[in-house]
Amino acid sequence: MSKYSCVIFDCDGVLVDSEAIAIGVLVEMANVLGAKMDIEVALQDLKGKAMHHCKALISERIGAALPESFESDYRNQTFAAFRSKLKPIQGIQDVLEHLKLPYAVASSGPEHKIRLNLELTGLLPFFEGRIFSCYTLQKWKPEPDVYLWAAKTMGFQPSECIVIEDSVSGVKAAKAGGFDVFGYTAHDTNHVLADMATATFNTMDVLLDML
Repeated sequence: MSKYSCVIFDCDGVLVDSEAIAIGVLVEMANVLGAKMDIEVALQDLKGKAMHHCKALISERIGAALPESFESDYRNQTFAAFRSKLKPIQGIQDVLEHLKLPYAVASSGPEHKIRLNLELTGLLPFFEGRIFSCYTLQKWKPEPDVYLWAAKTMGFQPSECIVIEDSVSGVKAAKAGGFDVFGYTAHDTNHVLADMATATFNTMDVLLDML
């Protein structure tokens, strides 16, 4: 019998393999403005970060305000890239098909972006009615609000839930809310999650046994 009664998944990097695509677009746009950002460094520094944090970092690097259309241009370019390149995280569909516990997704992205990514990867039917976006609350990870909202809506206390995350800010958010959190480390090249998360795993095929 599972220790947990509910599973709350992050989206980017846990359900869909979108981090490299989205950050790649962001770095390309930033570098056009003179930011001189390295994609490998950005993948570590910006993963899981709210858009306002990323914009502030780029603005600081270029020493000027970003164009007013920067975020909308970024969304348009990433959505186009997602449509041609986005794939589900390997093994996640099997997890969802066999998971016996209630589950939801809670992400820093806008709800329409979460829905698009899940739709493009065939995962949306698993999460209809259980999608929670930081944009709705205007509170972003590492603040725990989106996870607390998801747990309450699903009918559980934080102590009854397990959060599945792949970023430092996401793990911090879960822990701040009183949740246990499993860190998905497939792209954790600097091995930073091991000392933070309740437990870590590298491939989705072990997650059901962990639960």
